[in-house]
Amino acid sequence: MKALIETRLAEAFAPSRLSVVDESHLHAGHAGWREGGETHFRIEVVSDAFAGKSRVERHRLVNAALAEAFARGLHALAIKAEAPGA
Repeated sequence: MKALIETRLAEAFAPSRLSVVDESHLHAGHAGWREGGETHFRIEVVSDAFAGKSRVERHRLVNAALAEAFARGLHALAIKAEAPGA
């Protein structure tokens, strides 16, 4: 799942910085969690594609880029999406 997320974000945004961290272990027993993890991720992505966009617009773009990951079982995503210099 992590590789899929990294690939889709790289393809969609050509980021200058990208961090994808699996935080599933922090959510054991909570909604959407499953054995083996890969359900809850924290991402930080910096891309020119986010310039001039509101926080909500940036999050919508990220969620759209990760539609396949959500379809495959991604449950929750903490997003920090910024333009360079922000």
